[in-house]
Amino acid sequence: MKIEWRTCFRVGVSVFLLYLCIQYWPAVARIISAALGAASPLFVGCAIAYFVNILMRFYERHYFPKKTAGVIAKSRRGICMVAAFLTLIIILILLITLIVPELVSCIGVIVSALPAAIDSIVDMLTEANIFPENIMEQLNAVDWESKMGQLLDLLANGAGTVVNAVVSAASSFFSSLVTVLVGFIFSVYLLIGKERLAGQCKRLMERYLRPSWNRKALYVLNVLNESFNNYIVGQCVEAVILGTLCTLGMLILRLPYATMVGTLIAFTALIPVAGAYIGGAVGALMNFSVSPEKALIFLIFLVLLQQVEGNLIYPKVVGSSLGLPALWVLAAVTVGGGIMGVTGMLLGVPVASALYRLLKNDLNMKRLTDAVQMEKETDASVKNPGKSVRKRK
Repeated sequence: MKIEWRTCFRVGVSVFLLYLCIQYWPAVARIISAALGAASPLFVGCAIAYFVNILMRFYERHYFPKKTAGVIAKSRRGICMVAAFLTLIIILILLITLIVPELVSCIGVIVSALPAAIDSIVDMLTEANIFPENIMEQLNAVDWESKMGQLLDLLANGAGTVVNAVVSAASSFFSSLVTVLVGFIFSVYLLIGKERLAGQCKRLMERYLRPSWNRKALYVLNVLNESFNNYIVGQCVEAVILGTLCTLGMLILRLPYATMVGTLIAFTALIPVAGAYIGGAVGALMNFSVSPEKALIFLIFLVLLQQVEGNLIYPKVVGSSLGLPALWVLAAVTVGGGIMGVTGMLLGVPVASALYRLLKNDLNMKRLTDAVQMEKETDASVKNPGKSVRKRK
């Protein structure tokens, strides 16, 4: 076997680069981190474009779907893209206007009512004789309202010592805002020329990848795209259904903040598994500001609604499109959340679904290949029994 000098040179360069990466890994890690940080607006733009593209394709299917020429055909992409962005902006504005003001007022009500609630709890404990008398006397002697005032004064006076933290948070906020703005502009360019960009990527893959590798790469990318697309559409539909049912149920039970809590439940339902607990905690807190009994009724109602959602709605809307068992959904959310937080929770389920589907298809293909091979051997042994006997000997 003849070994060319180019092959030896490539192997030597690869080994040398690998040695440099291992020997100087801290510096290499800093370079990689800086590169990823510089490219973060592009990643944000790709994420925005992928999400908006789902809505844009929906509008394109309904905006003069038949092939037309002239101004209508040229305007389809721009009008549908603007409609998709406007839809998302309107949804965000509605969420902010419905949730934030009511949540702030709810926290204010709870803070103002907290001293009286603590006093009533202390009186109940005194009547029940749960704690020794000296402890109860000390608790009764505490002026909880003045303590709350002192706590608020402490927070106000200590605000001057956290100026650096505020400045750092503000700079981080504006940096994130610039990143999102650049990503938004990049996503617009991606959506305008997505067909051309897809064609260029395919030509690059055909040029620099072997045909077998190219087919496998396209297959994996198609599976990932279908998993993410089905997950996003299914989660949004399931969130709308859950939020609507929660709002209607709270209106029937005459619970306060029905529209706001229903919207919050729909929004947090986009986070798998953990979203239900987040929305339930905030909704119970807001009902508790009105009455503890209403908070208890809300929790019971939400538990029943979650049972209906987990056993009927989610398997039909999301589970059937993903094809991922509930055990692996929980595992994906746990691992993804441990690695990347809330972002990992959102990405873990579709990635796990894609891996599950790829593995399942590979196992089925192997089983089918083995079955076909066995059938061929069986047919050959039936047609030539003597030959098969001699082979066994």
